[in-house]
Amino acid sequence: MMRLNSSQIEQTLQQMDAKVLPDDHPAVDEFSSLFGDHTFFLDAKGLNVLEAIERPKMEVQAGEVISLADWSDEALTHLTTHAPEPTGVVIVWKKILH
Repeated sequence: MMRLNSSQIEQTLQQMDAKVLPDDHPAVDEFSSLFGDHTFFLDAKGLNVLEAIERPKMEVQAGEVISLADWSDEALTHLTTHAPEPTGVVIVWKKILH
């Protein structure tokens, strides 16, 4: 399970054409009960999350986009869930120094 911080969300949205579902969106509770506590993204294909790509002894610096549901209508209003599918898309986060 992976919740992203605001910097990671911003960097993710710069690397993929998607919208993040805010925590107060009505669907987030349902998605969390189905898929766990994640930051959820909607794109032209459907619902996605990121799973950490972990490297030994290193802080998480990248995540792979995992597809959880596809749009089932042309108006993009209904999702059909499926088993999590890795997309092969990797998002890289740069650590921001203050």
